[in-house]
Amino acid sequence: MSGRKLSRRQFVAATALSSAALISAPYLRTAHAAGKLTMGFWDHWVPGANKASTELVNEWAEKEKVEVQIDYITSQGNKLLLTATAEAQAKSGHDILAQQAWLPHANADLLEPMNDILGPIIKENGEVNGTVKYLGQADGKWLGVPACIGSQIKGPCSRIDLMKKYANIDVQELYPAGSPPKAENWTLDTFLKAAEACHKGGFPFGIGLGETTDSVDTAGAIFQSFGAELVDAKGNLTVKTDAVRQALEYYKKLIAFLPPDVAAWDDASNNKWLISGKGALIMNPPSAWAVAKRDAPQVAEQCWTHGFPSGPKGRFAPYLPFFWNVWAFSKNKEAAKSLLVHLSKPSSIEKLVAASGGYDLPAYEKLTTFKTWAEEGPPKGTLYHYPNPYNHQKLSIAASPAPPKIAQQIYAQATLTKMCLRHHQGEPMEKTLAWAEGECEGFMRS
Repeated sequence: MSGRKLSRRQFVAATALSSAALISAPYLRTAHAAGKLTMGFWDHWVPGANKASTELVNEWAEKEKVEVQIDYITSQGNKLLLTATAEAQAKSGHDILAQQAWLPHANADLLEPMNDILGPIIKENGEVNGTVKYLGQADGKWLGVPACIGSQIKGPCSRIDLMKKYANIDVQELYPAGSPPKAENWTLDTFLKAAEACHKGGFPFGIGLGETTDSVDTAGAIFQSFGAELVDAKGNLTVKTDAVRQALEYYKKLIAFLPPDVAAWDDASNNKWLISGKGALIMNPPSAWAVAKRDAPQVAEQCWTHGFPSGPKGRFAPYLPFFWNVWAFSKNKEAAKSLLVHLSKPSSIEKLVAASGGYDLPAYEKLTTFKTWAEEGPPKGTLYHYPNPYNHQKLSIAASPAPPKIAQQIYAQATLTKMCLRHHQGEPMEKTLAWAEGECEGFMRS
């Protein structure tokens, strides 16, 4: 649900842009006792969600007597990314800036360490998931504070009726609201058979093979389910392995049961597929379901969000986090950290989750059972398993565990989905692997 990623070269080139890329929605307080604080937050697509974060900032500013200004910056057209690159180049801008996924590592040398406040936050809220550690730390330094706003799992959203009718699978029985999953048999093999059955029934799964994040994230989770890595954690090339071959063979079988145009899908395509009533399953946070509630209620009332199918190496789900980062050149670091502590309180996070209708996901293990997820509907309980309340699946990001600066480029260039398409279209396995290996060698040199 976020904009298309830029390559590293494009990322660097973008720093030539000025902060005119910013879309401002300022909110000002006029108490001056403790200075001024500026922040750039992600502009939420859910109506009312920005209001909740503004109220929390206002609450803190009133108490601390700080003048604050919030700019809500859209991720459409990569404006949030362009703002970050422009501020990094100018070494001037917001005190706090929301940055997604790979950006904290890209800007690591320019960020204020957060170890002093994140220790107590984690003690209160519980441990953070492995993907947040992978993306949020460098050389023992916490680069930012995990932001629940915008953070999401892109797991399956299934049509209850179509999965029952064509695949003989009751997703509510696999993932019952209020109870632990009963999904031992929800495997990649079961998933493939279900995809074939729904395809034959005229309601194919809507899984993209394009170059934007939704497509890449799904491929990442499936590859990881096979233990397939293009580059390992130490930076070694691991393309030509049996695990990668198995993942490609699986995708070749799966693509045969998907809509014929999935190679051209972007991040809006799977949403439209579900809302149109044409599909039995997509991989997405609850945004498609939320729009269906408004535009196609007969579809929404048949949707159930649940866990990923498991593979030979486990059950993985794509997690795409946001961070709140403080620039090292911030003029009011003390106030910035104080505000981030306030925004990370369980009561604050619960308010943000409720305002987003359950879309936003905190990274902390103790904060996965808010009543919003149990009560949202229709159907009631449709989001209960969305936050992974039983730690049933490992939250991951595509191209990990490669060193983040390499993984970022594998991700941005959609190397995984390109591999799948090349092999599906008839390219011999070893030729596809040789191409991917060459791509990764290039990423390692740049």
